[in-house]
Amino acid sequence: MSKTDRRDPARRAAVLEKRKARYRRRGLAVAWAIVGAMVLSLMVTTVVFQRDFIYYPNGDADPGAVGLKTGEDISFITADGLTLKAWFVKPTVTSNNIAVLFAHGNAEDRSGGIGIAQALAHLGYSVLLMDYRGYGGNPGHPSQAGIALDASAAAGWLHDHGFPASRTVYVGESLGTAVVTQLAASDPPAALLLRSPFTSLSAVVDGWVPLLGTVIVDRFDTLGYLPKIRVPVTVLCGSADTMVPASQSRTVADHVSDLYRFVELPDVGHNDDVWEGSYLAQQIDDLAKHAIG
Repeated sequence: MSKTDRRDPARRAAVLEKRKARYRRRGLAVAWAIVGAMVLSLMVTTVVFQRDFIYYPNGDADPGAVGLKTGEDISFITADGLTLKAWFVKPTVTSNNIAVLFAHGNAEDRSGGIGIAQALAHLGYSVLLMDYRGYGGNPGHPSQAGIALDASAAAGWLHDHGFPASRTVYVGESLGTAVVTQLAASDPPAALLLRSPFTSLSAVVDGWVPLLGTVIVDRFDTLGYLPKIRVPVTVLCGSADTMVPASQSRTVADHVSDLYRFVELPDVGHNDDVWEGSYLAQQIDDLAKHAIG
């Protein structure tokens, strides 16, 4: 600053303001650089470790130890050679000769379907509680391609034990809805029930962190498989679901060609008790009677 500038208050103020503006621009540039580096780091971490964020495998259990009196340990072999354990639950009343293939969510294992299996067994259904690779003491590491093989092998086991697809209802919850939808597109069941389905996993992730879904490899594109499905479908969701917004489940229902029923339960969240027993079993029973008789 010159002597003239120091003697002229107005000019001195103008020079100082220019300096402040320059410093602000530099500060903003540094801040944006830091934010950009953080976002890039998050995206790189997500790409490298994304399956650790998506899948949360749990341990193993004995069906007798968890109260499944008519449950038994079974196993089947996938197309890529993995032997996977599951539970097969027999009816506790006269059998209706209909099976339910149940696919759980990403942070569950087959024990999460115990309440539903027991309720269905009391209605005459046989239930296969499958576990994905890496879950429930099973070998392997979960991925969309791998889990698709697991679901196909589970359906094949049912077929080999007297339950063809025409007498099987596929039921999925959360991540499991995408699993059974993908399976139904290639191996159609008698009917399909989706509890808290999403349009795609990438859309769910984008809802948590914008743009993060673009780097997800296992996209589980539910909407992409729906055009191939021509069997009756029931879609259930909760209005208070903070994991999979009800709006996504509504969109799924809107894209179903043969929608039997859509129910959005008020004030119900993603993991509320209503999803674990008689209510869900009754919805499955209603759908099965509509589709099979």
